Order: sequence, then C-alpha cells, then structure tokens
Amino acid sequence: MTGRLRVDRTRCAGHGICALIASGAVDLDAWGFPEVVATELGGDDLRRARRAAAACPRGALTVSDVVPTVQPLRAPWEP
Repeated sequence: MTGRLRVDRTRCAGHGICALIASGAVDLDAWGFPEVVATELGGDDLRRARRAAAACPRGALTVSDVVPTVQPLRAPWEP
C-alpha cells in the first residue's frame, strides 16, 4: 500500500512537528513551513506520515491512499 501526503498551507502555522515525525517525507522551508519531499510513500515512511498528520495541531496534513490503477482485460479479438 502506498500513500500520498499533502499540506494545506492555509491551515499550517509552521510548528514543525511534521518534520520531526516524518523527516523522510517533509522538510521545512526557510520560514519553518513544511514542504513535501516524497510524493508517494510506503512502509515506514507512510506510517510516519500518518502519525505526523494525526499530531498536527492545525490539521494541515492529510494522507490519502494511492489506489493502483488496473488496466481492463481485453478479449483476444479486440485491438
């Protein structure tokens, strides 16, 4: 399972807790606001990103599951 981390910059207050918890996915810019550095996360990085989203005091982080796309099967006679 993979996931995607997003930051709502309008809600973020720049506490920096996310960068401490999910250091592999989040860096802080010059003003202390988060920048997502990994677009798709898996394993321990995904677990840490979920923990960072839960710990954010302003609720500025969200983690969404990435659902793999499946190509439909085609009949042998279809081009």
